[in-house]
Amino acid sequence: MISIRFATAILLLSFTCAVALGQGAKRSTDVRIMSFNIRYGTANDGENHWDKRKEFLIETIKAFAPDLLGTQETLGFQRDYLAAQLSGYEVLGVGRDDGKEKGEMTALYFKRDRFEKLDGGHFWLSETPDIAGSKSWDAALTRMVTWVKLRDRLQPKAKPIMYFNTHFDHRGEQARTESAKLLRRRVAEARKTCRVIVTGDFNAGDNSDPYRAFFDKSENAAAPVADVFRVVNPTRSANEGTFSGFKVEATTGPRIDWIGVSPEWQVVKAMIDRTAREGHTPSDHFPMVAIVRPQATRR
Repeated sequence: MISIRFATAILLLSFTCAVALGQGAKRSTDVRIMSFNIRYGTANDGENHWDKRKEFLIETIKAFAPDLLGTQETLGFQRDYLAAQLSGYEVLGVGRDDGKEKGEMTALYFKRDRFEKLDGGHFWLSETPDIAGSKSWDAALTRMVTWVKLRDRLQPKAKPIMYFNTHFDHRGEQARTESAKLLRRRVAEARKTCRVIVTGDFNAGDNSDPYRAFFDKSENAAAPVADVFRVVNPTRSANEGTFSGFKVEATTGPRIDWIGVSPEWQVVKAMIDRTAREGHTPSDHFPMVAIVRPQATRR
Protein backbone atom coordinates (compact mmCIF):
# COMPACT_ATOMS: atom_id res chain seq x y z
CA MET A 1 0.00 0.00 0.00
CA ILE A 2 2.83 2.34 0.88
CA SER A 3 4.57 1.65 -2.40
CA ILE A 4 1.38 2.42 -4.37
CA ARG A 5 0.95 5.72 -2.56
CA PHE A 6 4.60 6.54 -3.15
CA ALA A 7 4.30 5.76 -6.84
CA THR A 8 1.14 7.87 -7.09
CA ALA A 9 2.88 10.77 -5.37
CA ILE A 10 5.79 10.52 -7.80
CA LEU A 11 3.41 10.55 -10.77
CA LEU A 12 1.57 13.59 -9.42
CA LEU A 13 4.85 15.39 -8.78
CA SER A 14 6.07 14.58 -12.29
CA PHE A 15 2.82 15.84 -13.79
CA THR A 16 3.00 19.06 -11.76
CA CYS A 17 6.59 19.68 -12.83
CA ALA A 18 5.72 19.02 -16.47
CA VAL A 19 2.88 21.52 -16.33
CA ALA A 20 5.11 24.09 -14.63
CA LEU A 21 7.82 23.60 -17.23
CA GLY A 22 5.28 23.91 -20.01
CA GLN A 23 3.99 27.17 -18.56
CA GLY A 24 7.50 28.47 -18.12
CA ALA A 25 8.30 27.70 -21.74
CA LYS A 26 5.47 29.89 -22.95
CA ARG A 27 7.03 33.17 -24.07
CA SER A 28 5.50 36.51 -23.32
CA THR A 29 4.19 38.50 -26.28
CA ASP A 30 5.32 41.73 -24.61
CA VAL A 31 7.74 43.77 -26.73
CA ARG A 32 10.70 45.41 -25.03
CA ILE A 33 11.81 48.65 -26.72
CA MET A 34 14.91 50.78 -26.24
CA SER A 35 15.84 54.10 -27.89
CA PHE A 36 19.49 55.00 -27.40
CA ASN A 37 21.57 57.87 -28.78
CA ILE A 38 24.99 56.23 -28.41
CA ARG A 39 27.08 59.35 -29.26
CA TYR A 40 29.16 59.20 -32.42
CA GLY A 41 32.34 57.25 -31.87
CA THR A 42 34.88 59.70 -33.28
CA ALA A 43 33.95 62.56 -30.93
CA ASN A 44 36.79 63.99 -28.85
CA ASP A 45 35.19 63.06 -25.54
CA GLY A 46 38.27 62.42 -23.40
CA GLU A 47 37.35 60.12 -20.52
CA ASN A 48 34.03 59.48 -22.22
CA HIS A 49 35.51 58.45 -25.56
CA TRP A 50 33.81 55.55 -27.32
CA ASP A 51 36.67 53.14 -26.68
CA LYS A 52 36.39 53.75 -22.93
CA ARG A 53 32.64 53.30 -22.66
CA LYS A 54 31.60 50.91 -25.42
CA GLU A 55 31.62 47.83 -23.17
CA PHE A 56 29.55 49.69 -20.57
CA LEU A 57 27.10 50.67 -23.29
CA ILE A 58 26.72 47.07 -24.41
CA GLU A 59 26.17 45.97 -20.80
CA THR A 60 23.45 48.62 -20.46
CA ILE A 61 21.67 47.35 -23.55
CA LYS A 62 21.96 43.72 -22.48
CA ALA A 63 20.65 44.53 -19.01
CA PHE A 64 17.34 45.69 -20.51
CA ALA A 65 17.43 43.06 -23.29
CA PRO A 66 15.32 44.91 -25.86
CA ASP A 67 13.45 43.08 -28.58
CA LEU A 68 13.70 46.27 -30.63
CA LEU A 69 16.62 48.70 -30.32
CA GLY A 70 16.81 52.04 -32.09
CA THR A 71 20.16 53.85 -32.06
CA GLN A 72 21.11 57.34 -33.11
CA GLU A 73 24.45 59.00 -34.01
CA THR A 74 25.72 55.56 -34.96
CA LEU A 75 28.74 55.40 -37.24
CA GLY A 76 29.45 52.34 -39.35
CA PHE A 77 32.05 50.85 -37.02
CA GLN A 78 29.71 51.37 -34.05
CA ARG A 79 26.85 49.68 -35.91
CA ASP A 80 29.10 46.71 -36.58
CA TYR A 81 30.45 46.59 -33.02
CA LEU A 82 26.93 46.45 -31.58
CA ALA A 83 25.96 43.79 -34.10
CA ALA A 84 28.96 41.67 -33.10
CA GLN A 85 28.37 42.08 -29.37
CA LEU A 86 24.59 41.67 -29.44
CA SER A 87 24.29 38.11 -30.62
CA GLY A 88 20.87 37.12 -31.88
CA TYR A 89 20.03 40.52 -33.36
CA GLU A 90 19.74 41.58 -36.98
CA VAL A 91 20.73 45.16 -37.86
CA LEU A 92 19.57 47.63 -40.50
CA GLY A 93 21.40 50.92 -40.93
CA VAL A 94 23.00 53.10 -43.62
CA GLY A 95 24.87 56.40 -43.62
CA ARG A 96 22.68 59.48 -43.78
CA ASP A 97 24.98 61.28 -46.25
CA ASP A 98 24.84 58.77 -49.10
CA GLY A 99 22.51 55.95 -48.11
CA LYS A 100 25.51 53.64 -47.88
CA GLU A 101 28.33 54.01 -45.35
CA LYS A 102 28.98 57.77 -45.18
CA GLY A 103 27.78 59.66 -42.13
CA GLU A 104 25.82 58.87 -39.01
CA MET A 105 23.12 56.21 -39.03
CA THR A 106 19.80 55.59 -37.36
CA ALA A 107 20.67 51.91 -37.14
CA LEU A 108 18.01 49.66 -35.65
CA TYR A 109 18.24 46.13 -34.29
CA PHE A 110 15.67 43.40 -33.78
CA LYS A 111 15.81 39.90 -32.32
CA ARG A 112 15.92 37.30 -35.06
CA ASP A 113 14.28 34.56 -33.03
CA ARG A 114 11.34 36.85 -32.25
CA PHE A 115 10.80 38.60 -35.58
CA GLU A 116 10.87 37.80 -39.26
CA LYS A 117 11.87 40.68 -41.51
CA LEU A 118 9.30 41.29 -44.25
CA ASP A 119 10.65 44.58 -45.61
CA GLY A 120 12.87 47.47 -44.64
CA GLY A 121 14.32 50.73 -45.86
CA HIS A 122 15.11 54.37 -45.25
CA PHE A 123 13.83 57.81 -46.09
CA TRP A 124 15.23 61.27 -45.54
CA LEU A 125 13.71 64.10 -43.54
CA SER A 126 13.46 66.53 -46.41
CA GLU A 127 11.13 67.70 -49.17
CA THR A 128 12.53 64.85 -51.29
CA PRO A 129 12.49 62.01 -48.75
CA ASP A 130 13.32 59.26 -51.23
CA ILE A 131 16.58 60.92 -52.32
CA ALA A 132 19.50 59.70 -50.21
CA GLY A 133 21.44 62.50 -48.55
CA SER A 134 18.76 65.14 -49.21
CA LYS A 135 18.31 68.06 -46.80
CA SER A 136 15.63 70.77 -46.61
CA TRP A 137 14.19 73.65 -44.61
CA ASP A 138 16.67 75.08 -42.07
CA ALA A 139 18.31 71.77 -41.18
CA ALA A 140 21.97 72.04 -40.26
CA LEU A 141 22.65 68.41 -41.11
CA THR A 142 21.19 65.62 -43.21
CA ARG A 143 18.61 63.65 -41.21
CA MET A 144 16.85 60.38 -41.90
CA VAL A 145 14.55 57.56 -40.79
CA THR A 146 15.25 53.83 -40.90
CA TRP A 147 12.29 51.45 -40.83
CA VAL A 148 11.61 47.75 -40.84
CA LYS A 149 8.45 45.69 -41.28
CA LEU A 150 8.36 42.62 -39.07
CA ARG A 151 6.23 39.55 -38.48
CA ASP A 152 6.08 38.57 -34.83
CA ARG A 153 6.87 34.86 -34.66
CA LEU A 154 4.86 34.65 -31.41
CA GLN A 155 1.81 36.12 -33.16
CA PRO A 156 2.22 35.07 -36.79
CA LYS A 157 -1.43 35.80 -37.63
CA ALA A 158 -1.43 39.27 -36.09
CA LYS A 159 -0.86 42.41 -38.13
CA PRO A 160 2.83 43.01 -38.89
CA ILE A 161 4.83 45.54 -36.91
CA MET A 162 6.26 48.60 -38.64
CA TYR A 163 9.16 49.97 -36.65
CA PHE A 164 10.57 53.45 -37.36
CA ASN A 165 13.77 54.91 -35.87
CA THR A 166 14.92 58.50 -36.42
CA HIS A 167 17.05 61.47 -35.37
CA PHE A 168 15.77 65.03 -35.93
CA ASP A 169 17.99 68.06 -36.57
CA HIS A 170 19.61 69.74 -33.58
CA ARG A 171 19.41 73.32 -34.88
CA GLY A 172 16.67 73.77 -37.44
CA GLU A 173 13.39 74.61 -35.69
CA GLN A 174 11.39 74.49 -38.91
CA ALA A 175 13.18 71.30 -39.93
CA ARG A 176 12.15 69.55 -36.71
CA THR A 177 8.51 70.53 -37.12
CA GLU A 178 8.39 69.59 -40.80
CA SER A 179 10.19 66.34 -40.01
CA ALA A 180 7.55 65.53 -37.39
CA LYS A 181 4.79 66.15 -39.95
CA LEU A 182 6.51 63.98 -42.56
CA LEU A 183 7.11 61.16 -40.12
CA ARG A 184 3.52 61.38 -38.90
CA ARG A 185 2.25 60.98 -42.47
CA ARG A 186 4.43 57.91 -43.01
CA VAL A 187 3.33 56.43 -39.70
CA ALA A 188 -0.35 57.10 -40.46
CA GLU A 189 0.04 55.33 -43.80
CA ALA A 190 1.75 52.35 -42.15
CA ARG A 191 -1.06 52.07 -39.60
CA LYS A 192 -3.50 51.05 -42.32
CA THR A 193 -1.95 47.59 -42.35
CA CYS A 194 0.50 47.44 -39.44
CA ARG A 195 0.96 47.99 -35.75
CA VAL A 196 3.49 50.79 -35.32
CA ILE A 197 6.40 51.55 -33.01
CA VAL A 198 8.57 54.69 -33.27
CA THR A 199 11.83 55.53 -31.50
CA GLY A 200 14.20 58.42 -31.84
CA ASP A 201 16.16 61.42 -30.67
CA PHE A 202 13.88 64.30 -31.66
CA ASN A 203 16.00 67.15 -30.27
CA ALA A 204 12.80 68.70 -28.90
CA GLY A 205 10.98 68.48 -25.59
CA ASP A 206 7.36 67.56 -24.99
CA ASN A 207 6.28 71.21 -24.93
CA SER A 208 7.48 71.96 -28.44
CA ASP A 209 5.98 72.39 -31.89
CA PRO A 210 7.53 69.15 -33.22
CA TYR A 211 6.08 67.20 -30.29
CA ARG A 212 2.62 68.68 -30.85
CA ALA A 213 2.90 68.08 -34.61
CA PHE A 214 3.62 64.43 -33.96
CA PHE A 215 1.48 63.52 -30.95
CA ASP A 216 -1.46 65.98 -30.85
CA LYS A 217 -4.75 65.80 -32.70
CA SER A 218 -4.51 67.39 -36.14
CA GLU A 219 -7.45 68.46 -38.29
CA ASN A 220 -9.79 66.47 -36.04
CA ALA A 221 -7.70 63.34 -36.57
CA ALA A 222 -6.12 61.61 -33.60
CA ALA A 223 -2.38 61.09 -33.67
CA PRO A 224 -1.40 57.67 -35.08
CA VAL A 225 0.84 57.00 -32.06
CA ALA A 226 0.95 57.93 -28.37
CA ASP A 227 3.93 58.97 -26.25
CA VAL A 228 4.51 55.93 -24.03
CA PHE A 229 6.28 57.89 -21.31
CA ARG A 230 3.39 60.32 -20.93
CA VAL A 231 0.89 57.46 -20.92
CA VAL A 232 2.61 56.05 -17.84
CA ASN A 233 3.56 59.43 -16.36
CA PRO A 234 0.67 61.80 -17.18
CA THR A 235 2.02 64.59 -14.96
CA ARG A 236 5.24 66.23 -16.11
CA SER A 237 8.01 66.30 -13.50
CA ALA A 238 11.27 68.21 -13.18
CA ASN A 239 13.49 65.18 -13.72
CA GLU A 240 12.56 63.99 -17.18
CA GLY A 241 15.66 65.13 -19.06
CA THR A 242 17.28 62.61 -21.40
CA PHE A 243 20.36 64.54 -22.57
CA SER A 244 23.05 64.19 -19.93
CA GLY A 245 26.22 65.43 -21.59
CA PHE A 246 27.82 62.51 -19.71
CA LYS A 247 26.79 64.03 -16.38
CA VAL A 248 24.98 61.62 -14.08
CA GLU A 249 23.12 64.39 -12.28
CA ALA A 250 21.88 66.12 -15.48
CA THR A 251 18.24 65.05 -15.31
CA THR A 252 16.31 68.33 -15.37
CA GLY A 253 16.49 69.20 -19.05
CA PRO A 254 13.86 68.43 -21.70
CA ARG A 255 12.89 64.87 -22.63
CA ILE A 256 14.14 64.90 -26.21
CA ASP A 257 14.14 61.13 -26.74
CA TRP A 258 10.70 59.62 -27.41
CA ILE A 259 9.02 56.28 -27.97
CA GLY A 260 5.63 56.23 -29.68
CA VAL A 261 3.24 53.32 -30.21
CA SER A 262 -0.06 52.91 -32.05
CA PRO A 263 -3.33 52.09 -30.22
CA GLU A 264 -2.89 48.35 -30.80
CA TRP A 265 -0.39 48.37 -27.92
CA GLN A 266 -0.96 48.56 -24.18
CA VAL A 267 1.88 50.39 -22.44
CA VAL A 268 3.07 48.25 -19.54
CA LYS A 269 6.18 50.22 -18.62
CA ALA A 270 8.00 53.35 -19.82
CA MET A 271 10.95 54.97 -18.15
CA ILE A 272 14.28 56.73 -18.57
CA ASP A 273 17.20 54.40 -17.92
CA ARG A 274 19.53 56.26 -15.54
CA THR A 275 22.29 53.65 -15.57
CA ALA A 276 25.59 55.05 -14.32
CA ARG A 277 28.82 53.68 -12.90
CA GLU A 278 31.46 55.49 -10.86
CA GLY A 279 30.22 58.86 -12.06
CA HIS A 280 30.07 57.85 -15.73
CA THR A 281 27.17 57.20 -18.09
CA PRO A 282 27.33 54.90 -21.13
CA SER A 283 26.46 57.79 -23.48
CA ASP A 284 25.61 61.48 -23.41
CA HIS A 285 21.91 60.56 -23.58
CA PHE A 286 19.99 58.45 -21.11
CA PRO A 287 18.19 55.74 -23.08
CA MET A 288 14.40 55.55 -23.13
CA VAL A 289 12.91 52.11 -22.53
CA ALA A 290 9.40 50.71 -22.69
CA ILE A 291 7.52 47.45 -22.51
CA VAL A 292 4.33 47.20 -24.56
CA ARG A 293 1.77 44.43 -24.83
CA PRO A 294 -0.49 43.58 -27.77
CA GLN A 295 -4.03 44.68 -27.02
CA ALA A 296 -6.54 41.84 -26.91
CA THR A 297 -8.41 41.53 -30.17
CA ARG A 298 -12.02 42.57 -29.83
CA ARG A 299 -14.57 40.08 -31.10
